Amino acid sequence: MISRRVLVAGLAIAGLAVLTACSAKPRVPKTFLSDRQLNLEEFFEGKTVAYGQFQDVLGNVPRRFTVDIDGTWDGETLTLVEDFAYDDGATEQRIWTLTKTGEDTWTGTAPGVLGTASGVERGDTFNWTYKIDLPVKEGTMRVNFDDWMWLLEDDRLLNRAYVSRYDVRLGEVILFFEKK
Repeated sequence: MISRRVLVAGLAIAGLAVLTACSAKPRVPKTFLSDRQLNLEEFFEGKTVAYGQFQDVLGNVPRRFTVDIDGTWDGETLTLVEDFAYDDGATEQRIWTLTKTGEDTWTGTAPGVLGTASGVERGDTFNWTYKIDLPVKEGTMRVNFDDWMWLLEDDRLLNRAYVSRYDVRLGEVILFFEKK
């Protein structure tokens, strides 16, 4: 006979699987919503600020933050110094080193990123994927990011990142970038 605890756990896992399956992620578009062309090296060169939050799969928002970004482009490498300030008073700095590997392709590294991140620009859209040991209150948590960015205007960028662990979606990071 199946215990009540095993039954409840099984139903919870099945429910989470249904929630995850019902929320489709974007795809690199064949047609575009605008005639804008996103060029990361142009958008992120100089000062940018981002406002964001993490939302879990149940709709809870456990954390909000701002990010001050200082970007430099030397013709091959885009370096992004990101200074995070969380609503709970915590701070963090992440420094990305991105390399343009083709007309529309990028690779990148940052402390905590496992291996190399990779991304593709298409029109006004950029998709970026990587695995990172993300700092959390208890230490770090290894997660996967499937990051999507859309150029809304020349100085505004919307970012929606799908966060997962062991192929189970944990939630989303939603960011709004604005050039200074």
